[in-house]
Amino acid sequence: MRIGIGALTIMLQNSVVELRFRRRIEKPGYKDYRRMLCTNDFQLLNSQLGRNILNYDPPSHGSLKYNPAAKNLIPCWDIFLQNFRMINCNDVDVVSVIKTSPDPVQFWKYFNENLLSMSSDQKAAFINT
Repeated sequence: MRIGIGALTIMLQNSVVELRFRRRIEKPGYKDYRRMLCTNDFQLLNSQLGRNILNYDPPSHGSLKYNPAAKNLIPCWDIFLQNFRMINCNDVDVVSVIKTSPDPVQFWKYFNENLLSMSSDQKAAFINT
């Protein structure tokens, strides 16, 4: 499902979202599109499990030096890379959505059954398909 920056921003605040989007900057040896499993649900990220399992560490450096929205970008927490990444909203599709708010039980069940056992190679393959 194709989605715009406003709707995606709201969706990320209470869900973990699987996205497929075009890279803004081409990387030799990589495909033009990238997949990401991400969220901006800070209740999930700041929870004990979010900090321990997803390795979330709140930024301590202050705000960005530019306005991501002006470049049609959304910063979000990448669950596989365990860091903030930018989503290019010029060409983005929502593949799937797992609601995390008000209760993240569905996400943790999905995480334990599908993500926990993934190898580094499997994660890399997911990102680059």
